[in-house]
Amino acid sequence: MKFISWNIDSLNAALISDSERAQLSKAVLHTIIEHDPEVIALQETKLSSDGPTKKHLEILQDRCPDYDIVWNSSVEPARKGYAGTMFLYKKDLTPSVTFPAIGAPGTMDAEGRIITLEFPTFYLTQVYTPNAGDGLNRLEDRQIWDIKYADYLAGLDKEKYVIAAGDFNVAHKEIDLAHPENNRRSAGFTDEEREGFTNLLAKGFTDTFRYIHGDVTGVYSWWAQRVRTSKINNSGWRIDYWLVSDRIADRVIKSEMIDSGPRQDHTPILIEIDM
Repeated sequence: MKFISWNIDSLNAALISDSERAQLSKAVLHTIIEHDPEVIALQETKLSSDGPTKKHLEILQDRCPDYDIVWNSSVEPARKGYAGTMFLYKKDLTPSVTFPAIGAPGTMDAEGRIITLEFPTFYLTQVYTPNAGDGLNRLEDRQIWDIKYADYLAGLDKEKYVIAAGDFNVAHKEIDLAHPENNRRSAGFTDEEREGFTNLLAKGFTDTFRYIHGDVTGVYSWWAQRVRTSKINNSGWRIDYWLVSDRIADRVIKSEMIDSGPRQDHTPILIEIDM
């Protein structure tokens, strides 16, 4: 089976806007569709609490006629048009869909950050992990999130195999970003966040990219938009992951990034696995 995950940074822009960046997003979405995956996971959809509009659904159904769509949007008391996730899955698949709350602090559980698809033999779940924020003002809440989320995945793993995708907002090791020495207390590379990810893996999960590619360097999934030359110079971070239960790691065939061309920010990530 082939699955693709992408932090899209505004579904509306990728579908409707005519800006230069939106055109780049449209091209990436087209590339994803050409790969013909069984499931597409999207993070940071930034939709309203009502989810996609009628226009959004029409466009998606036109471009992805073979897929059913489910979404989880930010709702009050969380910010409007913030965070959010979406799954598109082939119509011949019939998963049960849940939108779990994990007991996270503040409004995190209301921000549409997790969707889980349950299949007969495995769970496929995606996450948009909260950022630690400017000045690390959300770091303490993020640490609690990491504990709660790790416990959630471990609970799923006791029932069935788990495949987990998403923007985890952390570069786990020094080899997962271009300039670790300059980012020791940057959001996404604090000791606390890295420890949280280590704790998650220790509960029985495998980082499939590292499983397939070992300690290869210079391969990233995100480049800062604010720095125009970040992608040209490959000053990136690997913060998007496909994780699997340790006991099915040997079923992973591919785990890699999909080229997003000149578009900065996140690039899609792909996994192929024999299920």
